[in-house]
Amino acid sequence: MKKKIGLVLMLCIITCNGLHAQENFKMMFYNLLNFPLEDAVPNRIQELEIILNDYQPDLFMVCELNNEFGADTILNTLQFINPNYQRAFFEFNTSDDTISDQNDLQNLIYYDGSKFILENQTIITTIFRDFNHYRLKINSIESDTNPIFIDVIVCHLKASSGTQNQALRFQMVQDLVTYLDTLPPDSNVVLAGDFNVYTSSEPAFQELIDSDNNNLIDFVDPANRIGSWHNNTNYVDVMTQSTRTQTGFGGSTGGFDDRFDFIMTSENMVSNPEIKYIENSYKVYGNNSNINCYNRAINSFDCSGPEYSFAIRNSLHNFSDHLPVTLELQTNQTLSTETFSTVKAIQFIGSNLIDKVLKLKLNPQAQLNSITINNSLGQTIKTISTKNTLYIEEDISLYASGIYYITSTELQHKPLKFIVTH
Repeated sequence: MKKKIGLVLMLCIITCNGLHAQENFKMMFYNLLNFPLEDAVPNRIQELEIILNDYQPDLFMVCELNNEFGADTILNTLQFINPNYQRAFFEFNTSDDTISDQNDLQNLIYYDGSKFILENQTIITTIFRDFNHYRLKINSIESDTNPIFIDVIVCHLKASSGTQNQALRFQMVQDLVTYLDTLPPDSNVVLAGDFNVYTSSEPAFQELIDSDNNNLIDFVDPANRIGSWHNNTNYVDVMTQSTRTQTGFGGSTGGFDDRFDFIMTSENMVSNPEIKYIENSYKVYGNNSNINCYNRAINSFDCSGPEYSFAIRNSLHNFSDHLPVTLELQTNQTLSTETFSTVKAIQFIGSNLIDKVLKLKLNPQAQLNSITINNSLGQTIKTISTKNTLYIEEDISLYASGIYYITSTELQHKPLKFIVTH
């Protein structure tokens, strides 16, 4: 019996020593369509909140961000979902804009500060628009002795078809490659952006993936969908633009027929156990791979499918003319123990001085079923159902002027106070 017990213990020790922690990171890239200056669709930030709350990326990479106000608006939205979100320093485009004024289109990243540490950021100038390089370190318990870095690069290549625009995209990528050659060849690089390429045969794309170019760092398409994407229904599963067919929303129309948006990884991230791409995790968020969606609006019945609901696709349609691209990375290191902040369950939209309409934003993590409005005497004025909603708009035009409180029996927190000021 003792021999059997000893043998079992030995097997357990061997097995446990062979096990490694595995942590996954969710990545998302999104062309924000001139946020926040594009205002054809009112309250676009509410549509983005629905998208981000559903996917909850650990790293959110964006282009077509206009200004620092927009950067902070998105950060506030993310922090309402998870208080650990942080953002990089907002920087305006520095590249030569004599071809076209592009100083209102910026790149940026947001990240979960409990999982990543931003070590530094660098601007890579080109003939047209900047590439932005953000060096992240995984916040693991091994980070002091064996740090793992991810070099995240966000870009927005020159748009439109034609040989001249292809040449500009190629020149921009050549500027990037020149910069990448200064990094160690074993760097873990994630390249995310709106590439605006119509086919993989374009020189810009070939420069990124062709190992014969003598680049120190070559990229792979994690989706493994190399080809001629433009107007080709064989590639509907990776198409990202356009989400719209009717005018009046801003951005491009014409329906679903192009693959412009990408997340690519350096070749070493295919099999590197310290940080690697999870096979089959590459998705175009909102794309149900429905061939009937070709040349249709993403919120149409033709784009329906089991993975993305109408509600999600409608928010994507209203927010941008692009769809986000997502993938997951995995590390064999163990994340450091974090101290999480208390999540706000209920938040005012605007001031707590209310005239006619009380507007509230609800944190889905709180999973509230109802809230109550009480007067200053503690009497319940109204109970409001909050199931399956992120926003509350309550008409209080008939309320008497004075102080009111918002509470919930499902929460133990100090009541929110608002003042009716007719």
